[in-house]
Amino acid sequence: MQNSFSNWDDTIVALATPQGTGAIGLIRLSGKNAIAIVNQLFPSKNLANQPSHTLHVGMLKEDDLVLDEVVVSLYKTPKSYTGEDVIEISCHGSPFVQQQIINATIEKGARTAKAGEFTQRAFLNGKLDLTQAEAVADIIASNSQKAQQIALNQLRGGFANRLHLLRDELINIAALIELELDFSEEDVEFADRKKLLENLTKIQSEVEPLLQSFKIGNAIKNGIPVAIVGKPNSGKSTLLNALLNEDRAIVSDIAGTTRDTIEDTLHLDGITFRFIDTAGLRHTTDVIEKVGVEKAIQKITEAEIILLVVDINETVDDIIRQYNELQLKPHQNCIIVLNKLDAISACNGYDIEEAVATLTKVECLAISAKNKLHLDKLLKSIIHKSNLNAIGAESVIITNARHYNELKNTLQSIQDIRKGLSNNISGDLIAVDIKKALNHIATLTGSVETDRDILGTIFGKFCIGK
Repeated sequence: MQNSFSNWDDTIVALATPQGTGAIGLIRLSGKNAIAIVNQLFPSKNLANQPSHTLHVGMLKEDDLVLDEVVVSLYKTPKSYTGEDVIEISCHGSPFVQQQIINATIEKGARTAKAGEFTQRAFLNGKLDLTQAEAVADIIASNSQKAQQIALNQLRGGFANRLHLLRDELINIAALIELELDFSEEDVEFADRKKLLENLTKIQSEVEPLLQSFKIGNAIKNGIPVAIVGKPNSGKSTLLNALLNEDRAIVSDIAGTTRDTIEDTLHLDGITFRFIDTAGLRHTTDVIEKVGVEKAIQKITEAEIILLVVDINETVDDIIRQYNELQLKPHQNCIIVLNKLDAISACNGYDIEEAVATLTKVECLAISAKNKLHLDKLLKSIIHKSNLNAIGAESVIITNARHYNELKNTLQSIQDIRKGLSNNISGDLIAVDIKKALNHIATLTGSVETDRDILGTIFGKFCIGK
């Protein structure tokens, strides 16, 4: 890929393992002089004469000073992560030793790498497209199995492959339109506009699910918000503590104890859930508690899953009234949690559970947060309500806001093309919209000249040494 950034001819170095003391540290160099620089410090053998993808053990020296006994990994261009000559030095994990080695390589001609510069070079040298490069950062930042799976699929080219197919389909349409323009004076029709509309409908049906997946992807990446709501003293904080298996929230018999939202995360079945304990929902004259109630209402509107915690001793009519007052949106999933089963006979509790579920058409579970009774059932239900446990490792899910925005622009261009074909406008105007759509896809993959500031923003989010 031709790019103005690909003229970099210097050699970079950085610590690729976390800062601090450890058993092993790894220092990475990339660039045309990487081998020559390390050769000056590694007298054991001439690395230039060694085959790629080999390991070499020996002493690293700066003049007569022994820096460390190391293992040198050798990767020669173009078969390396960056596409350049790459050397990785595995040394002992002393910060002092690591810095000595880095300083020695800088003294011999390397420079300190910028954040994400190794991956940026991989992109500029055609080893990764831009979506795959961004997936590297997502893998590093992944905090759940699902987030890791989606990022790995993107790194393997799952999203990029879909984009290439969309691009090919648009290019076929563009070719027919261009051919029609070339022979316009001869009154020959090469493009069956009805067929083109059918093809565009197919393309649109492929873009729309990708756009819709962003909501799911955002939930996987940042955690699914689960709001624990209900009246004061219904057991919300006790439930949060039971779910987290720790005393995260203050529990007391005094109504209004929880005045602000308390959040913590829990990983269930490879999915991250953000549990939010809220202030008790009631009318109050207390200024501080009133703010807490307002925050609780806000969290309810933002949550994907609502756990409505009610005291099982309340009447069925009162429980149903509390549910109706939530005024949940169609996409929000709710579980009515009948708490304090320990204070009522189990048989009677299950009768109430069935009655509430029948009248509300909402899943209802009788539990005891205090005694952790039936929490396993509640957790399974929460996982099921997420609708994410069925997402496989090969699913293409959008998690990046940049991808979402460019796909949205692509869809708009496709809709403009369809509108133009339906209104029988001239082929040259339709060709303009096709080129816009292709440009948005190219911007996604980085297959066009990408603005230096955009690249700086993308790769600046990486850690040093990656």
